Formats: sequence, structure tokens, C-alpha cells
Amino acid sequence: MMLEGNRMLEGKFQRGFTTERLKTTLEPRVRKDDGGFYLETLSEQVKVYFEDFYTFLEQVYERCDSEVDILRDKIAETPQDNSETLSYYRARIIIVSVVRKAALNFYMDGSNFGVIMTPWCFGTVALEKIEIYRERLSKGEAQDPYASSYPYYVIKYIDEICKATLLELFDFPEKAFQMRWQYSELLRRYSKVLSRINESLETVLLRIKHFQP
Repeated sequence: MMLEGNRMLEGKFQRGFTTERLKTTLEPRVRKDDGGFYLETLSEQVKVYFEDFYTFLEQVYERCDSEVDILRDKIAETPQDNSETLSYYRARIIIVSVVRKAALNFYMDGSNFGVIMTPWCFGTVALEKIEIYRERLSKGEAQDPYASSYPYYVIKYIDEICKATLLELFDFPEKAFQMRWQYSELLRRYSKVLSRINESLETVLLRIKHFQP
């Protein structure tokens, strides 16, 4: 289901794959029909229209941005001795901030067609990014201002509310994360393959252009 929003990213950041770029791309999976430019995803074998996916990312970013502002106000208004409530708010703002950053990065990434995917697949990738960040926090490999106080409780709440928070942000049903590992592994595997293919194609074209009279 698409989210409601005012497309805060549009006009502020450059899309990774613009319409002009798609018109000249050598990627064989990129096609066009009456609905616009699209590609068939490698993980799910379904059509994903570029315009729809970028709109989804814009809406996710807006919802996360609004949520961060709300959580900051709640943290400021909560007494410092209320450790449980503060830890919950801090855990939630960490989760939402990771999703917001992921939405922006995917929106701007023009180096790999593997970032174009269904909303469900994006949700799976976002979940994995949060879990990786949570692990780094627990090992002291990452510093976050919202985890500096009561880190044990913040990490505990990240574990408890992570999936529910994502389902709420994306307006997804519970089954959206059932095939999470399949999506993530396929994304990593095919991203490397496609990068090598694109590099080879660019090399061939440059050589052809060089030898043209």
C-alpha cells in the first residue's frame, strides 16, 4: 500500500536514475510500457516502475522525518529519571533514522539497478540494516547520541519494537518479512554480478567508439 505524503525528496535531491538516463541505459532489464520505465526484479520476478518506487521512497522519507521530529519533542518532554520511557523513544528514533537514511541512499543511488525493488523487498533490506546497526551498537563499534544513555535498555527496545515499527512505517502486513533472507542474499549476489556486467559493457562501448573513423 502506498503511503500518503508531499514528496519531500523531490526537488531537493537528485534521483539516481532519471528519465533522461533511463532513455539511454544499456541495462537490458529496463523496459518501457504505457506505465513508464520499469524493470523486473531479480529477487521476485515482478515489474517495478521507477516512478512508483521513487514515490514510495519519498513518502517513506517524509513519514520518517515527521516521526523523528515527534520523537525528539517527546524525549525533550520526558523526565530524565523515566529511563524506560526514554529508552523506548530513543530506540524508536534510532530505528526510524536508519530507515530515513536508507530511503535517501536508495533514492540517490545511480550506480546499481539492484536498488530498484518492491516496497516489501525494501522493507526487508531496511530491517537488516537496523539489525546490523544494532549489533554494532551492542559491541561498541558505533556511537549514537540516542544510545549513549541507558544503552542496555535502548538495545533491548530496538529488539522488541523493530519489526512492529517498520510494519507501521511502511503500512505493511506481518507477512511482508517472511522471505527476508532470500531477498537480502539475492540482492547482494546479483548486485555484484550486474556491476561486473555493466563495467564490461562500458569498456566494450568505449573501445568501439575509440576505433570509429
